[in-house]
Amino acid sequence: MKRYELRCIACGHVSPFSLRRIFCERCGDLLEVRVEASEVFNREKLLGRVNSMWRYVELLPDFRRPVTMGEGMTRLVRCERLADALGVRELYVKLEGMNPTGSFKDRGISVGVTVALEAGARRVICASTGNTSASLAAYAARAGIECVVLIPKGRIASGKLFQARLFGATICEVSGSFDDALRIVLGRAEEMGAYVLNSVNPWRLEGQKTTAFEIWEQLDGSLGINVVVPVGNAGNISAIWKGFEELRDYGLTDEVPRMIGVQSSGAAPLARMFAKGADSPEWVESPQTVASAIRIGRPINWKRAVRTVRSSGGSIYSVDDHEILEAMRLMATTEGIAAEPAGAAPIALLKSGVESGHLPRDETYVCIATGHHLKDPDPAHVSWNVPVPFEQYLERVTGRS
Repeated sequence: MKRYELRCIACGHVSPFSLRRIFCERCGDLLEVRVEASEVFNREKLLGRVNSMWRYVELLPDFRRPVTMGEGMTRLVRCERLADALGVRELYVKLEGMNPTGSFKDRGISVGVTVALEAGARRVICASTGNTSASLAAYAARAGIECVVLIPKGRIASGKLFQARLFGATICEVSGSFDDALRIVLGRAEEMGAYVLNSVNPWRLEGQKTTAFEIWEQLDGSLGINVVVPVGNAGNISAIWKGFEELRDYGLTDEVPRMIGVQSSGAAPLARMFAKGADSPEWVESPQTVASAIRIGRPINWKRAVRTVRSSGGSIYSVDDHEILEAMRLMATTEGIAAEPAGAAPIALLKSGVESGHLPRDETYVCIATGHHLKDPDPAHVSWNVPVPFEQYLERVTGRS
């Protein structure tokens, strides 16, 4: 048997249970789901189970048959050549682009749409910089319910917009940023009869925490590591940490990783907060970065993220767009691994962090490559590799004109 609790991340108040509740009834801050299970998985029990995130069902909401396409259990690839290039002892990259719609968002959306159906919703809604819209559109289609997505006009990668359109979502453009779109969603969803599935929804983060369970299983329980995560709205780094905490709380591990966040310098309110030693961030009103997935100036989960990195002994840093694009190139040409710009940001941080001395060399790092490289197929991202006539190449390699 399981028991669910909705606890405020700020004041700790436990709100009356409701699948539709998002904010604390006392102080208005965000809520966190606490799952209390009578028994949990272990590595022996996991043998022979479904090869998806739903193998960890004891610590997931399972009100009904899940809306799933086999998300999760993405590859954790050891990258020796890339580790040598960066100067770290050991490096793994978690390929979240292997999820059904090509990003980590499928984890949370699978749980979120499952809960939405349990709550009786027939319409779901989100604001998105791209990946959430693609994922929600796909899972809503699978569930047979309506999907509405609000996107910042002209500021979404073509691959992600194509997906949302293909899956049949109603796409509404908003003048301004992602943060403007999210304000509209939160302000108008109730009158639209729509169930909100941005990361303000505590149930969505329950799916995303399974990344931690997989890392634990894939590394045979060895968690004396650093986990590096791109930070946009700050839900994912918080969710992954929640997963590691649950592993510890249920006695499945004695150690937990250090959590390290990375933002783009053009959208880095939390990185600047940590650099200044401040207690709260200064928002970025017009965030600008090539990494559209983390182009967010007012991360709504910032309190969760701050708690995460401080509890784990980590921090949040920033890298610039040039470093991100160079990291994309380095990943691809040393390991054959590619990611959208945000997914390459952890590699960019490792490179700059090791060179500057902020990150130790003689440790193990797991970098979360959050989205597939074909999500954002901008030719500018590969400007360093321009096609040439065959005759020109032949002359170069043979020395004959």
